[in-house]
Amino acid sequence: MQITKKYLDELTYKVIGCAIEVHKHLGPGLLESVYEKCFVRELELRGIRYKRQLWVPLEYKGLQIDTELRLDVLVEDILYAELKSNEGLAPIHDAILLSYMKMLNKPKGILINFNCVNIFKEGQRTLVKDLFAKLPDE
Repeated sequence: MQITKKYLDELTYKVIGCAIEVHKHLGPGLLESVYEKCFVRELELRGIRYKRQLWVPLEYKGLQIDTELRLDVLVEDILYAELKSNEGLAPIHDAILLSYMKMLNKPKGILINFNCVNIFKEGQRTLVKDLFAKLPDE
């Protein structure tokens, strides 16, 4: 299957829907690890493939570096989801998401913060890299 902007946008919509469903049932204030377990269960229930807590490889000037970097959830091997349970999303969260997207060579990522009143309005942010612009529209 060829990855397109339309496919990624539709997948993003489904993933945010999963987060909204988890938030609807649990509300704010729990640990990130709890939300992650429920979030991946929701992905499973909807037939969406994922990998969680993957080590992020880092190459520096031709040397593979062992790091302690782990991503939260990689959806369908193309969309990265960074999960939070903070008092809000800060610019550093964007920077972390973009760094991981660069290291993993992924075109799109979503920040999801479960510690909010409304996931859709204030609890998520979608970011894209230049790879996204190079994808075909459909």
